[in-house]
Amino acid sequence: MKNTLLPFIIVLRPYQWTKNLLVFSGLIFSVSFFNKQHLQLSIAAFGIFCLASSGVYILNDLKDIRRDMRHPEKRMRPIPAGKISILHARILMTLLIAFASYFAFMVGKSFFIILMLYFIFNISYSFGLKNVVILDAMIVAMGFLLRAVSGCVAIHVNVSPWLFICSLMLSMLLSFGKRRNELNVLRDDARIHRNSLQFYTVQLLDMILTICAAASIVTYSLYTMALETIHRFGSQRLIMTTPFVLFGVFRYLYLIYTQNKGGDPTKLLSTDLPTIINGILWVLCIVYIIYGAKILPLISI
Repeated sequence: MKNTLLPFIIVLRPYQWTKNLLVFSGLIFSVSFFNKQHLQLSIAAFGIFCLASSGVYILNDLKDIRRDMRHPEKRMRPIPAGKISILHARILMTLLIAFASYFAFMVGKSFFIILMLYFIFNISYSFGLKNVVILDAMIVAMGFLLRAVSGCVAIHVNVSPWLFICSLMLSMLLSFGKRRNELNVLRDDARIHRNSLQFYTVQLLDMILTICAAASIVTYSLYTMALETIHRFGSQRLIMTTPFVLFGVFRYLYLIYTQNKGGDPTKLLSTDLPTIINGILWVLCIVYIIYGAKILPLISI
C-alpha cells in the first residue's frame, strides 16, 4: 500500500506547499491573527491553494512528459517514470482542480475569481507562454502574488499598495533568479531544458535581479514607514524588521552568485539554515511588534 500511494504523494509536490503560506500574510499584517473567523478562512485558503497548486503541477507534468523523459532528473518523477498512468494523473488533476474551485467559491466570489486567475495564468504558461522571454518568469511571479492577494481577499481586508509591489518584486527576484541559475548551470543544454532560456543572457538577468532586489528592499522599507501602516499598527517600530529583509535578499543573491544555487527557490529557501533562521526571526519580530501588547498579558496569565 505504501509503495502504491507514494508516487501519488510525490506527484502532488507537497514540499512546494510552503509557497502557499503567503496566504497568511493578509491575516498577520491586518492584525487579525486572533480573529477566529479570519484564522479559519486563512487556513481554508491555504488548503485550497494546496489543492490547486498540486493540480497545476500535474498539468505541467502531463504537458511536458516527453521533455521530462529526456531530462536527467525530471525523468524520475512519477508520471514520466511510468509510476502513475496518464489516465490516473488526469483523473487526479481534475479532482484537485474541481475541489479547489468548489471550496474557493464557498469562501467567497472574490477569492474564487483570484483562484480562476491563478488557473488561467498557469494554463497559459503551460500551453505556450512559458516560451516567451521575460513573460515566462513574470507569470511564475504572479503565482506568488496571487497567493498573497488571495489571503487578503479571503478575510476582506485591503491590500497595501506598497506591500503589493514589494511582494511582486520579491516574486520576480525568485523567478528570474531561477532562470539565471538554470542558464549558468546548464549552459549549452539550457535550451533543451527550457525554450525561453535561449533568449536570455547572464548579463540581462544580472540587471533584472539587481532591479528586483533593490525594488524589494525599497518598497518594503516604504511600507513600514507608510502612514497607513503606522496608523494600523499604532507604531513606527515595523521598520526594525527591515534588516531581516536585507539579509534575506542578500543571502539569496549570495547563494545564486557564489554557490550556483537557486534552481528551485522553494527548496533552497526551505533548506538553507541561515535563511530559515532569518525568516523565523523576521516572523517573531513582526509578531512581537504587531501583537506584543496582546500576547504579553496572555503569557503573564
